[in-house]
Amino acid sequence: MERDRRRVTEATAAAAVVSGAPSTLHALLTTHSLPATAGYVRDATRAIGTLVPPGRPGLARGAIIHLGISAAAAEALARALPRRRSAAWGAAAGLAMGVVNVGLIGRLFPAIRALPLIPQLADHIAFGTVFALVADRGIPALRSAPPRRAAAGRTGSPVTAARSSHA
Repeated sequence: MERDRRRVTEATAAAAVVSGAPSTLHALLTTHSLPATAGYVRDATRAIGTLVPPGRPGLARGAIIHLGISAAAAEALARALPRRRSAAWGAAAGLAMGVVNVGLIGRLFPAIRALPLIPQLADHIAFGTVFALVADRGIPALRSAPPRRAAAGRTGSPVTAARSSHA
């Protein structure tokens, strides 16, 4: 069953925006400075600009390329993630994408290689998790347990049944 396109779009936007939180938090905790953290976010975004020819870093260029990569990754997740336990599968898929994107391909580009690896992998895990949570939110088939039904012949709550048996 295909995922609802509107939810996929919402999930893509949410994941693209929120997924940078782990590396941003890491930068804040290691620098103890908001200006330095903002510089890290700027540099990370600029680094993405080096992925396409002519390979120059740029803030606008990096943001546009990041959106394109996010859209492609989200489409892959929308088609491949199982519906059950999609958040766990999303996290695993995010890690796999991170290993390929940052750990293998990114290591070929000096600007990306300069970024700390573990926080970048955490960003990818966050992307997959957030995508799955938003795309599959509130779908009844995904609930972990079916709703409980009253036993045959019983009416009311167990408390009411217990009270009436003592009367």
